[in-house]
Amino acid sequence: WRSSATCKPWRSGRFLPRVWERCQPPSRKGISTTAGQGQQVGMREKQVLEDLEMPLARRETETLFQEQPQTGNQYLEDALLRSYLKTHLPPKVLEEVNRDLERFGNRLLTKIKPLGWECELNPPVFRQYDAWGRRVDHIVTCSAWRRMKEIAAEEGLIAEAYERRYSNWSRLHQAVKLYLFSSSSGGFNCPLAMTDGAAKVIESLGIPGSLKNTFDHLTSRDPKKFWTSGQWMTERRGGSDVANGTETVARKQPDGTYRLYGFKWFTSAADSDVTLTLARVADAEGKVKQGSSGLSLFFLKVRDEEGKLNSIQVQRLKDKLGTRQMATAELWLDGAKAELISAEGRGVASISNMLNITRIHNVIGAVASMRRMISLSREYARRRVAFGKLLKDHPLHMQTIARMEVQTRGAFLLLMEIVRLLGLVETNMASEQAQLLLRLLIPVAKLYTGKQASAVVVEAMESFGGQGYMEDTGLPVIVRDTLVLSIWEGTTNILSLDVLRSLTKSQGQVMAAFFSAVQQKLELASSTAKLEPAVKQTRDAVSSLAQFTQAAGSKGAVTMELAARDFSYTLARIYAGALLIEHAARPDASSTDVSAARRWCNQELCPVATELENSSYEAEEALVDGALVYEGSPACGSGL
Repeated sequence: WRSSATCKPWRSGRFLPRVWERCQPPSRKGISTTAGQGQQVGMREKQVLEDLEMPLARRETETLFQEQPQTGNQYLEDALLRSYLKTHLPPKVLEEVNRDLERFGNRLLTKIKPLGWECELNPPVFRQYDAWGRRVDHIVTCSAWRRMKEIAAEEGLIAEAYERRYSNWSRLHQAVKLYLFSSSSGGFNCPLAMTDGAAKVIESLGIPGSLKNTFDHLTSRDPKKFWTSGQWMTERRGGSDVANGTETVARKQPDGTYRLYGFKWFTSAADSDVTLTLARVADAEGKVKQGSSGLSLFFLKVRDEEGKLNSIQVQRLKDKLGTRQMATAELWLDGAKAELISAEGRGVASISNMLNITRIHNVIGAVASMRRMISLSREYARRRVAFGKLLKDHPLHMQTIARMEVQTRGAFLLLMEIVRLLGLVETNMASEQAQLLLRLLIPVAKLYTGKQASAVVVEAMESFGGQGYMEDTGLPVIVRDTLVLSIWEGTTNILSLDVLRSLTKSQGQVMAAFFSAVQQKLELASSTAKLEPAVKQTRDAVSSLAQFTQAAGSKGAVTMELAARDFSYTLARIYAGALLIEHAARPDASSTDVSAARRWCNQELCPVATELENSSYEAEEALVDGALVYEGSPACGSGL
């Protein structure tokens, strides 16, 4: 392993000497597989087994008891991704995109992954005062983090979606590049999510003149011009309840600008150039309107032309479980100069476009982490010998990885469906059904893939045995960074309630669009005999879901709230199943495509109907929930 001169000790004092594929050790005979190289699997396995049979003194691997998994070009090794693009992209677009992604895959392997690991080893540091006692509030980031920003611009990781070189397929092209980039980005995928969201908000506002320069910077391919954006919403009272938790006040100035005063409790990518934030406009008497209708959306630059903070004080950096590569801070806004960019009182509605984009990025990160862990796990299974044979030759071990693979495939197709629909909406090519479907599927996909990713990466870590728990393998980093995905941009329960809101606001039209889209996909497979069981299972689930929606409609709000999570899971499972069936019904589909569809559909596709039959959503059950949770607690005796 060749270390970087910039690597520093981890905060806890431990030094992480190696992570797979980010800082690689020299290849060993018959083991390493990199871009442009190939090995016959049989010869490699034979070498591993022969080495183990030798006396310890003669073994080449006497100082290395377990072989390190190594993967090559992520794009070339992702069969599902390549088959999806081949199926959906127009030939000319496919040719160009394929060439770009193969090139990008090689860059990830040789250049970007080592930088990502440097970001892990060199987390941001907060320097509040200089040597002379002057307050500077300087967040120091490593050179690799700053290089990631340049690479993001060079690769057009934001620009691609807004240049629209490939019309409605541009958003999908961008999403695929972000998917490949995510697990190698050293956490830089997070500021890119908020930058994309900010660009989307500005575009949705018609790119007003005052924001044209900002939009150009956010979508630039020039590393010297490219800006990143933050998203400052969370305050001291908590996260998702912005209507009641936002205390920041905006005071209008004579020149038409505003000054913001308040405390931002959790600001990701605090080193960004600009940000969007919510605040309440004070009237002439200094009073503000409470609730969501009192919130307005503001744009501000983090620093002025001289590089000084815009009346912002950094209180401290957050000490997080994961995503430690990125600076997340607590900030005081003490008269920060800002521009009102929404209609007064329309802040929540205006920032919704940003939330949709960042939630899609959350799905990208979830699917990417699952794919990365499975890629490492399957490669390890070809090298690790236990009980006299390779792990890949143990049926139970392979069954475990296969089950993770099926989950990842369903999540991947759900992601592709969302960005396909978004591309249609952004180019004014979407039908009303497509628009309704996108509104429903964004929260559904975000909440479901976040939970999937947490389960899959932990299971994959276990597939390495004790090695999976070792910091210097890099696996714990992936696990920690994945666990935030069910929390960031709305927890599972919050998003489940958002799903219900989409039903209410559309007066049920989103469900009509859902049923129609699923039916269309199932019809494509009606003549494929091998898919008949999966089609039947999905149709039965759709029928049960329709019955649930009719029955629940007469039971009241409590029933729907209690059912919200199971209802959202049901939507995710049915729709992902339909997508897997559709993909497996292609003329050139592989046997594994068919197997994935059938295995996905063997699970409980409509848990909400089952739980309704079990009376899990009755008001009495809510009381029992409370009794179960608080039995023996001091709160129980106090009546709270």
